[in-house]
Amino acid sequence: MRNNQHIRKGKYNKRHRSHSTVWLAALLVAAGWSTNADETQTTNAPPAAKPAEKGAPLPLHQIEGNGGIFATLSAYIVNPPRNGEPVGRPSIGFAYVNIGHEQNLEAFTVTESPFKRLELGYGWDRLGLGDLPQALGGIPTDEVQLHNFNARFQLVKEGDFDQKWLPALTAGVHYKYNDGFDQLNHDVGGALVNAGIKYHDGVDFTLYASKLFTQLPRPVLLEAGGRATKGIWEGLGGFSDSYSYLFEGNVVVFVTGNFALAAEYKQQPNNYRPIGSLVRKEGDWWTLDAAYVVNKHLTLAAGYGHFGNVLNHEANGVWGITTKWEF
Repeated sequence: MRNNQHIRKGKYNKRHRSHSTVWLAALLVAAGWSTNADETQTTNAPPAAKPAEKGAPLPLHQIEGNGGIFATLSAYIVNPPRNGEPVGRPSIGFAYVNIGHEQNLEAFTVTESPFKRLELGYGWDRLGLGDLPQALGGIPTDEVQLHNFNARFQLVKEGDFDQKWLPALTAGVHYKYNDGFDQLNHDVGGALVNAGIKYHDGVDFTLYASKLFTQLPRPVLLEAGGRATKGIWEGLGGFSDSYSYLFEGNVVVFVTGNFALAAEYKQQPNNYRPIGSLVRKEGDWWTLDAAYVVNKHLTLAAGYGHFGNVLNHEANGVWGITTKWEF
């Protein structure tokens, strides 16, 4: 009797252990774990589809509503579709930049990547003119607003064609509309048009390459691009008659898995005649930035910049903050 109970008890424990092992294996598989035995096991059954996974919220949003750093772009697409998803999810961002002399810039940005290689973006930029209206005799216009409509297509993915050295390559078209330029030009008696700043809208064209190097002590990302533009101060100052072909780029060092440092350089055009000390000659931009990935959805960044001349003042102590949320 006791032997039979012992046998039945042993059978129960064996079955219990067997069921526990099955459930544990199922949990491990569901959690994404793998073992050497799993890797060597062969089966005729088709592999199970992987669930959609959220990657790190990179690249950031730059102020015109594209994937990038602060003023420069990236060849990587923002928040593309994940495995098993037909379209990507939207991302939103906000930036504040203190230019100095009561001038400031706010930017609201949104992107949507319906396909893995396509990024659509919009950026609303507001530039406060600071003390420029008073310097012009008290004109009523104290701000301009710039609407940026962007479409970027990734021509080549990084490492395409089984070539690990190959960078990502992305081309973009950017329509810009300055809501405020016509009124400002009217307020100053047509002085902007006479200086060669003639239009309230224009189209930029960009081409960017991005390559991540992981062979160094810390991962380093190099991004370089070209821009064809008629815009003055990104279009915030209006648009000229002819295109300028400019270089821009950045370098990013991933100090830890969540923290990165970046440096940017961006050429600016000079297709206009300065108006004394009121609208000065434009200067190239450079910034130093730090970004922190809070979680898989939120990124925060802060930066310090040198913008040369912006309107009627030097802007060589610029600072700003940006944030981006990916759904």
